[in-house]
Amino acid sequence: MCTDAEDSGAGALWAVDHLFWPRPMLECLTTLAVATTATRHAVVGSCVLQLPLRRASAVAKAAASLQVLSGGRFVLGIGVGSHPGEYAAAGVDFASRGRLVDEGLAELHRSWDSATDRGSAYRQEPQPSPIPVWIGGSSRAALRRAATAADGWVPLFMSPAEYEVALGHLGEASVAAGRAADEVLRAVVVMVSVGPEPAQATDAGTRWLSSLYGIPPKAFERHLVAGPAESCAEQLQRYFAAGAEHVAVMVTSDQPVEAFAELRGSLGAGAAERAAPAGYRPELVEVAT
Repeated sequence: MCTDAEDSGAGALWAVDHLFWPRPMLECLTTLAVATTATRHAVVGSCVLQLPLRRASAVAKAAASLQVLSGGRFVLGIGVGSHPGEYAAAGVDFASRGRLVDEGLAELHRSWDSATDRGSAYRQEPQPSPIPVWIGGSSRAALRRAATAADGWVPLFMSPAEYEVALGHLGEASVAAGRAADEVLRAVVVMVSVGPEPAQATDAGTRWLSSLYGIPPKAFERHLVAGPAESCAEQLQRYFAAGAEHVAVMVTSDQPVEAFAELRGSLGAGAAERAAPAGYRPELVEVAT
């Protein structure tokens, strides 16, 4: 599927993350190891890894390995999640998730920087090329975290109008943190259901999402882009017009590649320049042994 998606024009492949879930869910970083070896050009990344559910130093090692294996195409998206039951199953305090993700983010960079400490017998090597860290989530806390300590922001469940307003807040928060207003890469996740009839596409997409998340289909109606590929492409273009540099499309189907290929074709020639996140193009990473 990863190979077919890349051949269909996908500039990036994203894996979601749940350790405990009522539906089958492959582990995120393991899945991305497959994606890195099945593709040659597409960016691969987590969208997003629930960092508080793991020891950050172990995530840092896995991320560094994926950056080497992919030839510099890896993006580590992290977030806090929103399911107390999953935290309980993992034995982690849900109320502490904000503090834990901040501490984990600092630990990631300490682990990656340890490779330069030549006087230590215990350091993480090989040292990867810089690993972009994106913050997921639509909350103001996630936005502030992205503005102060990350390379990108990737929210979901936002309309183009809501997203445009939020990007204004992101720019203001970035400047307040001593950064350029446009320093943080602007991405967004959009759920899409492609079908010949809008009503049928909406019904199929919301039922698929309901099966995945275990909540009523109606909850997804306002967040789902649905209809013929041309109509969906027009709606996705509104996110680019609002300021998105990268749109991660979650195709609501068990067989997503065919629908994605149809959607990709409808986006036109200009989409090729925006297929991968801006500034992320693979360069060979050589590892001295």
